[in-house]
Amino acid sequence: MTRFDTIVVGGGVSGLTAARLLAIAGQRVVVLEARDRVGGRVWTDRESGRAIDRGASWIHGISENPLADAVRAFCMPAVEFTMGSYQPDGRPIAYYDADGMRLDADAAATFSTDIRTADVALASTVERSRPGTSFGEAIEETLGTLGWSDDRAERVREFLRHRSEEQYGVIADLLDAHGLDDDSVDGDEVVFPEGFDALPTHLAHGLDIRLSHVVRQVRWNTGGVEIVTDHGEFHADQAVVTVPVGVLKSGELGFDPPLPATHAQALAGLRMNAFEKIFLSFSSAFWDEDVYAIRQQGPAGLWWHSWYDLTRVHGVPTLLTFAAGPSAEATRGWTDEQIVASVLDALRGIYGQRVEEPVQTLVTRWQDDPFSLGSYAYMAVGSSPDDHDLLARPVGGVLHLAGETTWTDDPATVTAAFRSGHRAAENVLRQPVPISGAW
Repeated sequence: MTRFDTIVVGGGVSGLTAARLLAIAGQRVVVLEARDRVGGRVWTDRESGRAIDRGASWIHGISENPLADAVRAFCMPAVEFTMGSYQPDGRPIAYYDADGMRLDADAAATFSTDIRTADVALASTVERSRPGTSFGEAIEETLGTLGWSDDRAERVREFLRHRSEEQYGVIADLLDAHGLDDDSVDGDEVVFPEGFDALPTHLAHGLDIRLSHVVRQVRWNTGGVEIVTDHGEFHADQAVVTVPVGVLKSGELGFDPPLPATHAQALAGLRMNAFEKIFLSFSSAFWDEDVYAIRQQGPAGLWWHSWYDLTRVHGVPTLLTFAAGPSAEATRGWTDEQIVASVLDALRGIYGQRVEEPVQTLVTRWQDDPFSLGSYAYMAVGSSPDDHDLLARPVGGVLHLAGETTWTDDPATVTAAFRSGHRAAENVLRQPVPISGAW
């Protein structure tokens, strides 16, 4: 029986970062990954002959971001696309009103100013909110203080509620008031035309990775850990567990003894979301030129309200939209064809018969993925931002949780996964290590 210094459960960006830094430090490390590939929720599909990122695709803010340093070191081609954080402006956006008419430049600027005004007031509302306040309640309280007309307030209400759905895949009434505290971006956002999966591929190079190894139980005590998989047992002095919140809460992965009360309480306040991508490729672009995004206001935009023009990323006319929160839950049992037809109907409300049938489509199914059970985690009402960091506290000196959910500053991002893997490695080694070692 081989005994390792550290076992890493999960071959996503967090686990690979931790494993790489530990291996560089001289440890004997093994990565156990349930899937038949590395990357976790970073997954690039190339069946069409193009790179389509089914999972994570953006780096949200490249200024002073070590992840941006890593992708540059790995020579990963990047394209600026600063729209991933649901901003009202900053890049050209075609807004359409409730009647399907495009807002002119002055009207769009006025609307954006309203959003900025509401954001400032909303931040103040959230700061003084009582524990157990939802983001939806904070929105209503804020709008009540602004004294706007019903129509003006409704347009802003829609935008803020859509932001909750598109940022965290959950309706605003189920998201804690502090659930978007991290909603800020430093610097441009970028995407990767050749695929984001180059990142985990580089991080995995040279590591001992056991694919298709499903971990069933983590047994631990102060003397070490025993990891039970469908391919046998693995033993080590320590373990880094990087599986998503959906798996941690599913009961499919057990801990013996159970996680401490502090960790269990923090985990109880986090939920896995409902968030899917829908890619539509066309033979020609029928939509507005020179815009990053198209947005529909009013009831017509209840589900499908935002489309992102990925043409310059994919090389062919392509729109991306999201099934987020209620729409993702409602359409979960639909076929891909039914979902695409619904999206096309919404587009025809704007562009009429100019909307042609797509030549290729792709619909993701992260809610049904047994190794994630959703795209990423959000803060349920009553949780605290501190819950993210609480999950990362070492357990018994031998067990460490990591992943996007365990990083407070910008959870639900690849940056969070990357930085949490670095922190886990430092906790295992009980000493600082440079994050640059990952590249």
